[in-house]
Amino acid sequence: MKIHQVDTYPLFFRLKEPYGDANGYKFYRSAFWFRIRTQSGIEGWGECVDWLPVLEKGFQERVIPFLLGQPSTKRLQLVSTIKKWHPRIAAGVSMALTEIAAKKAGMSVCDLWGGKRWPKVPVYASFQSYTDRPDWAGHSLRMVEQAVADGFRQLKVKVGGKSLREDQQHISSLKAMLGGQAQAAVDANQSYDVATALRWNRLFESGGDWLWFEEPIPLDRADSYRLLRSRCPIPVAGGENLPGPKQFLPLLQENAVDIMQPDVMHVNGVDDFRDTLQLARHFGLRVSPHAFDGILSRCYALLAQSCLSSWSKMDGEEIEPVEWDAMENPFTSLLPIRPSGGSVTIPEGVGIGMEPDPQLLEAYRWDGSSYG
Repeated sequence: MKIHQVDTYPLFFRLKEPYGDANGYKFYRSAFWFRIRTQSGIEGWGECVDWLPVLEKGFQERVIPFLLGQPSTKRLQLVSTIKKWHPRIAAGVSMALTEIAAKKAGMSVCDLWGGKRWPKVPVYASFQSYTDRPDWAGHSLRMVEQAVADGFRQLKVKVGGKSLREDQQHISSLKAMLGGQAQAAVDANQSYDVATALRWNRLFESGGDWLWFEEPIPLDRADSYRLLRSRCPIPVAGGENLPGPKQFLPLLQENAVDIMQPDVMHVNGVDDFRDTLQLARHFGLRVSPHAFDGILSRCYALLAQSCLSSWSKMDGEEIEPVEWDAMENPFTSLLPIRPSGGSVTIPEGVGIGMEPDPQLLEAYRWDGSSYG
């Protein structure tokens, strides 16, 4: 079970039209896939995100030389070392080594983790609401309308990148258009202070079709989140960039959030991700994984969520939704999983139950040229 080969697949796609959130516009999508193969021929796939030149150089000069010849069974030790160099690479290596372990045992990743509880996991359509169009709000509404027509009953849109007046007009129009057909989350990407965040209460109090208010203020202000949570009429959510369970503790100790949102690619590995999900359950909280950046990491979020116990004893409660990138992203097609009726059926078979499309991996391979 020693690691024999590591192949890298840096991927790049320039968007036809830029879109974004309160942090700015995206002009391209990128991803970094890699395959780890053992001497016996068992393969596992990983994914991470960062500046592609940094990732390629890091793999070729440090990560691959370190991994070659190592026992693939020492996943926790290998990930612990790599996370000191690059935590997001460590997260991807964790995925690949988890899949190798499952394939070696002849079982699915879910069975390796104790078996899935939920054969289907709900997903919410996640939108980057801003474009450079003069009618950006109308364009946003049309995208959401199409998602509802496609079967999504939960969705997330962005605020914080325009004036409060413009954003609230957009969300008021969205709520009127939905007419109770779908629930909406509002994500501010840490754009406000408490006083400004509370100015959303008027809208939130006007109806019950809200999922949550996501990261309205900087996440390092746990005391401010506690104050906001005590006055906000809808659930408060956050945590997509926190690297592990330890970093969630201040929010939990302050009773600062209703919903935790770890991201597989932002924590220090799949094991830390699953520990974070379980931490939410220990505190009696809901957990709805963030998974915008990549389809393989989203797959692992879905697999982990399918193995998680219910947050409530109430009859009829289903597992919390996982984020589904609803924007232009050709890398979503790398794996053959798609939502249907607002949920994803968890694949069967050994490992993650599917393989990436080799032709697409080559078609979107980054050519090494400069981009920005």
